[in-house]
Amino acid sequence: MRQAEINRKTNETDIKLKLNLDGKGKSNINTGCGFLDHMLTLFAAHSRFDLDISCKGDTYVDYHHTAEDIAIALGDAMKTALSDMRGINRYANIILPMDEALILAAVDISGRSYLGYTVEGLKYKVGDFDTELIEEFLLAFVRHSGITLHVKKLEGTNTHHILEGIFKAVARILKSAVTIDPTLKDEIPSTKGVL
Repeated sequence: MRQAEINRKTNETDIKLKLNLDGKGKSNINTGCGFLDHMLTLFAAHSRFDLDISCKGDTYVDYHHTAEDIAIALGDAMKTALSDMRGINRYANIILPMDEALILAAVDISGRSYLGYTVEGLKYKVGDFDTELIEEFLLAFVRHSGITLHVKKLEGTNTHHILEGIFKAVARILKSAVTIDPTLKDEIPSTKGVL
C-alpha cells in the first residue's frame, strides 16, 4: 500500500496529514485558509490521491507558516509512500488550460529536488491569501519529496485561474508519474538502479 501518515508539530503549526497514492481523489482538508483548502481539494481530485489534512497554524500572523509546513508534510508523505519508487512511470508533463490561463507543468520523480517556477503577473492576493506563497509551497514540497518540478505560466490574466491551473496541472502530472507501469513493475526506473 502506497500510503503515508505524517504528524508535524512546531511552535507555528500542528499538522496531521494522510496520503494514499492509490486512492480515488477523496479529501478532507482543513488548513485554516479557505483558498488553500480549495487548492488542495482540487489537487486531491485531479491526482486521484486520497488526502486528509488538518492544520492548526498561526494564521493570525499570515498563512506563510501554514502553507509551507503543509507542503513539507505533503512532501514527506509523498517520499514515504513512494518508497524505492519501483515500477513508477517517473516522468510526466502537461499543458493545462484553465479558462484564459494556460499552464505548463513537468515532473521527474528523480530523488533530486528542484523547482523551476516561472509565473509572472499575479495579483498580490487572492482573497486574503498571498499569492507568492504558492511558490513557497511548491519549493517546500519538492525539497521534501525529492522531485524535480517545472511550472510555467504560458498565458493568463486572472490570478485565481492561474493558481488553480497550477494545482490541477501538478496534480495530473504527479498522478501520471507515480502510476505503476506494468511492464516495469519490479524495476527501478533508472539506469543507476536507484533513485
